[in-house]
Amino acid sequence: MEAMSILNDQIGSEKLDSELLRTFLAITDTGSFTRGAERIFRSQSAASLQIKRLEEIIGLPVFERHARGIALTPTGEKLQPVARRVVDLLDVTAGELRSDILEGTLRIGIPDEYGSALLPKMIARFAREHPRVELSVRCSFSAGFPQALAGDELDLAIHSVETAPPGSQQLMREKTVWATSRHHLAAEQDPLPVALFDRACWWRDHALTALQTSGRQYRVVYSSESATGVIAAISAGVAVGLVAESAMDSGLKTLGPEAGFARVPDSILVLERGRGGHSQAASAVAQLISMAFKESR
Repeated sequence: MEAMSILNDQIGSEKLDSELLRTFLAITDTGSFTRGAERIFRSQSAASLQIKRLEEIIGLPVFERHARGIALTPTGEKLQPVARRVVDLLDVTAGELRSDILEGTLRIGIPDEYGSALLPKMIARFAREHPRVELSVRCSFSAGFPQALAGDELDLAIHSVETAPPGSQQLMREKTVWATSRHHLAAEQDPLPVALFDRACWWRDHALTALQTSGRQYRVVYSSESATGVIAAISAGVAVGLVAESAMDSGLKTLGPEAGFARVPDSILVLERGRGGHSQAASAVAQLISMAFKESR
């Protein structure tokens, strides 16, 4: 309430339009005028004009620009929680009043390495706009998702493949690389300690094939059903292993052909639909998932 009072003092008799607040939140959440404009389906120039109008009404800047992008000003920090409450309330009310209201349960499979980082805001936004749709999310190792789709256990699933299945939507393509810890000597050990997924999948198959082709002695010292588990073992210096390039952080380094590690095929992340994945609710979720991955690039 204190933040609202301060803003009211600054705004005076001018009125804040909810669309200005949506634009402000889109840019805040994405950290970019370009990506924020894409989220609300506007041009960058239109979004910039809306922020200019917002700042004219408030009388103070809400963003400060720097070499690495943008940051909230103190005024922007005060505005953010107020704007979020207003927009959330409008979305919930609109969802409850719509005549074409969506209902039912939607079952979604999300790989564990993306479940906690990329998609929570997407899920929260969908829940606000469609409060009568229950989202049942399975966040786990994605190799079993195609079978779950075929068995009508999931309606939508995001999973990693070597070749995109017919009818699937490609979300992103990235390199799959051998990785080791920068602070340990696992890559220099003989036999080579290796971390793998503990279920049959193309990542595991390519890792074993590459190791066998290299002629190097190796031993599997760590198995996990999740990418998070494999990365944890690599970071701890227990083993080397295959990871998506986007999962590389400052504590890991890539092992290439010069170190005796052959390149493996790129990983393609796809969104695939099951028999229940063609409803209006499923299409709405699919659109938000696609937007979330587009904004992450």
